[in-house]
Amino acid sequence: MSTDSSRRAPLLGAGLVGLLVLIVVLAFVSLTQGSRDIAFADAMHALLTLRSGDTMDGTVTLELRVPRTILGVVVGAALGLSGAVLQGVTRNPLADPGIMGITSGAALFVVVAIAWLGITDVQGYVWFGMAGALVATVVVYTIASFGREGATPVKLALAGVAVTAGFGSVTSAVMVTRTDVLDQIRFWQVGSLAGRYEPVVLGVAPFLAVGIVAALACGRTLNGLALGEDTARGLGIDVRRARWATFAVVTLLAGAATAACGPIVFVGLVIPHVARFVCGPDYRWILPYSLALGPIVLLVADIVGRVIARPGEVQVGVLLCVLGAPVFIAVVRWGRLAEL
Repeated sequence: MSTDSSRRAPLLGAGLVGLLVLIVVLAFVSLTQGSRDIAFADAMHALLTLRSGDTMDGTVTLELRVPRTILGVVVGAALGLSGAVLQGVTRNPLADPGIMGITSGAALFVVVAIAWLGITDVQGYVWFGMAGALVATVVVYTIASFGREGATPVKLALAGVAVTAGFGSVTSAVMVTRTDVLDQIRFWQVGSLAGRYEPVVLGVAPFLAVGIVAALACGRTLNGLALGEDTARGLGIDVRRARWATFAVVTLLAGAATAACGPIVFVGLVIPHVARFVCGPDYRWILPYSLALGPIVLLVADIVGRVIARPGEVQVGVLLCVLGAPVFIAVVRWGRLAEL
């Protein structure tokens, strides 16, 4: 693994740089496309002068699209990384914060915080999002661990689907009883980057930044766990501590991302498979590639959703569900369900 990765390092490094450049290009496209098209020169003028009040285009660029684009980049990176870490630590190709109920747990706790506790700022309910993600993780693993075989990949996926359905039902019940709350979070509920202003970005950015840095540091640990528990212990890895540490990273990333944009699924499932196809099994490369590919997928979906339904838009969570479901079926049907 190490020798092959070292031999391919220059090529993989060049590919990673190319993906980062593509993110910058998509970010500029995101600033100019939507229900109101903005010329590239006008968007650049607004960015360089940081004056939003001079023209309507400047206001739209700085107050609406810049926060939305930044959030798309950091949330996409968080979802891609959380999926890669989760698949690595569980050795489960079906692992994804959305499929395994982690996102739905975060969403439930956020909705309860808004509806019953009156917490309306993201700095407040982001903690509830992370708590919900943690509770969902514990519940899924508890259910999947029953039986002689323990938490197999298929049992984890089935437990995650069951937990997602259960938490989703409770979330719907809470919102039905509080129609005023439903009006506030109807776009958030389906997963959306729309209407996310600067306070939302500032509220979740510290949590996502810490989670992203921590996730990128998990590469060697995940490589060791991929070899099996006995081999990992022989390499000096405390398997129990490593698992809880990586689960904490996933909880931080998925909880904060859900608090900011609502439950966005399938990014964490698809991105690690694409990264693994390009990089091979070395998580020291899978994680950076997941970091870069996540924002690309989320920005492309957001831009397409704005363009195809003008003057309205299709929320990014809805579009990703439509595109991600066939990929999930393909992974189940043709993918390797054995441990990674």
